[in-house]
Formats: sequence, C-alpha cells, structure tokens
Amino acid sequence: MSNYLISISKNETLSDGIIHDPKSKLKVKAFDLLRARFKPSKGEVRFFVTAGDETLAFETQGYNKHRQLLVLQMISWYCIYLGLIEAQIHSSLPVHFS
Repeated sequence: MSNYLISISKNETLSDGIIHDPKSKLKVKAFDLLRARFKPSKGEVRFFVTAGDETLAFETQGYNKHRQLLVLQMISWYCIYLGLIEAQIHSSLPVHFS
C-alpha cells in the first residue's frame, strides 16, 4: 500500500484532514459527520466510513477521472492511520445515520 500525505489545519481535528497522493496529485477531504457539516460538491466522488460510533465522509477535491480504486486505497490508508481497523466503506450515507 502506498504512503500518502495528510494536511490538517490548526482549526481541524485529525479526522477532518486532507489526504494527498503525491503521484496523481489527487486530494481527498475527510469530514467527521458528528462534528462537522458536510455539503457534497457537484462533480466530486464521495464515500462514507462507519467504524463503531465514528461516521466519516470522504470527498475528492478536483476529481479528474482518477480511478475509484485509488480513492478507496487512500481512504483505507487513512482509516488505518486513525486506528479505525473495523472501518467499513460505503458508497452512500448509511441509513442509520441519515
């Protein structure tokens, strides 16, 4: 699995960072749905992660025909980084959270 870069501003928590892929220049923004408001952007790809009581949203920034597999790899890498070993990735917001 590749290594990616994470950027987090001083005002954000670790679960609200941006994952960067240095090779493809793709960026994926993470949102903690319990602490932040998430408004989907048109033309971007998004996935949702549930792990215990955590629910995160991930959305690409500047999606330009990147492979969805790359996006999923970046999300799974980030979940492992956060210690969310039991994370499940969903293509839509889970019903129990809506």
